[in-house]
Amino acid sequence: MADKNPRRNPTTDALFDAILSLETREECYNFFEDLCTVKEISDMAQRLEAAKLLLGGSTYDQIVKAVEISTATISRINRCIQYGSGGYRDTIEKVQKSAKPE
Repeated sequence: MADKNPRRNPTTDALFDAILSLETREECYNFFEDLCTVKEISDMAQRLEAAKLLLGGSTYDQIVKAVEISTATISRINRCIQYGSGGYRDTIEKVQKSAKPE
């Protein structure tokens, strides 16, 4: 059956292929600094941090103070964690596992 998600298209595939080709943090900085505004990068970083805190059991008030993000944005992130495709949880767990010494 064909995928009906309008976000899944050749242009978006090309963007994700470009991201997947990045091998170092420096390459990521270079690419994202060209692709996004400073504010967009900051917003994405804040959302990821808020997701980590939510998954760790932090309250909205704690997250607002720690990340300086609105409760509306935290609520949206929480909905994604609860009902979304699992992207936040899977990615955060993957990064945490790779960061732990063996």
